[in-house]
Amino acid sequence: MLFGMGRVLLLRKVEECGSLKKAAESLGMSYRAAWGKLKHSEEALGCKLVEKQGSNRDGYRLTDEGRRITEGYEAWFQSVERHALEAARELLPWKVGAFGGTPVGGCGETVEPSQCDVSKTE
Repeated sequence: MLFGMGRVLLLRKVEECGSLKKAAESLGMSYRAAWGKLKHSEEALGCKLVEKQGSNRDGYRLTDEGRRITEGYEAWFQSVERHALEAARELLPWKVGAFGGTPVGGCGETVEPSQCDVSKTE
């Protein structure tokens, strides 16, 4: 994987925690796995995504390039998801929601499977 939502979550946690170790733990992965994922992405992208803050004890922060790539990916993902949700609402007979289970749009009512006519082809 070059870069995806998993890397974004990891980088956001590094930014929040100021520590790769704490970020990895909060996401349920080992430090070694998190480090390896970041190094793989950095090599593929040709730039550093994180950097040390001062000494080893001061932790990590996102580089300017890491922040730019993360923000750009999030903006792209939101745009793609918005368009996909619009299409899904037009084409599918059930209520759809955003990534992470957050409902987007609609009236918030629950539709039972028996109320859906999946053969509907309007």
